[in-house]
Amino acid sequence: MKMYVGNLSFNTTKQELENFFSQYGAVTDTHLPEDRETGRPRGFAFVTMDSQSAMEDAIKGADGTELDGRSLKVNEAKPRENRGGGGGGGGRW
Repeated sequence: MKMYVGNLSFNTTKQELENFFSQYGAVTDTHLPEDRETGRPRGFAFVTMDSQSAMEDAIKGADGTELDGRSLKVNEAKPRENRGGGGGGGGRW
């Protein structure tokens, strides 16, 4: 029941997202990733709703609507792909 919310304004706050999506049902979690180096929001978020039907209503109702001057892109979040891991040390011996 987690949604990806893209094309966010860098000024949009976690509280604004929770308020916006609460019109579709109960919001149980909001994650607004920040750039590691600058601490600025990255322009997207993950919002979790309390039920499948609330998430579907939010996707239908919010996708393409405007928030903070930006047209939102809202869809169901997909599981994170395993990008492989661990770089090797590449030492000589």
